[in-house]
Amino acid sequence: MPRKTSTTKSNGTYRGSGAYTANGTRRVNGVVVKSKLPPDALRVGRSRSGLGLFAQVPIRKGTFIIEYWGKRLPADIADEIGTKYMFELNERWTIDGSDRRNIARYINHSCRPNAEARTVKGTICIYAQKNIKPGEEIAYNYGRRYFKIFLEPIGCKCAACLAKPKRGSRKTNTNNARRRAAPSTAPSAA
Repeated sequence: MPRKTSTTKSNGTYRGSGAYTANGTRRVNGVVVKSKLPPDALRVGRSRSGLGLFAQVPIRKGTFIIEYWGKRLPADIADEIGTKYMFELNERWTIDGSDRRNIARYINHSCRPNAEARTVKGTICIYAQKNIKPGEEIAYNYGRRYFKIFLEPIGCKCAACLAKPKRGSRKTNTNNARRRAAPSTAPSAA
């Protein structure tokens, strides 16, 4: 079963290893990650494609947002499990992020993402790819393989794709509309 590909995420409010320290850093699987986000900076809420993860505070480009965490499984075992919260770490390992305490699992796909996943020492960390405003949904690109198998058959529901005009529904050119409405100058056969 194809898994999301890209890079990772974590939330200090749900995991001891991701807790914030006094100087604004966090330890994620033994790696100190600088994060300027307060623990209540993210919320899970309704989005166009179900539930999504939203920013509560402004997030600057390049800022670490969250770690995608869960049970680490060998890729062959992960292929047999039928859950949609699998995140491919590499060809050998996959992270099963189906635990509801892993709020990074609520980050949806976008064809024009504002975040990106990066692999950092065996973890998947999500970073802001551009400045994110409060109330804006956090989204990253799940990768071509995942998109082709899961999203393309049902149609992508990201904001970028929903804003595209549908095939066959051309916008009417105002000049064409005026031409059709103008009286004909051809002599009439009376």
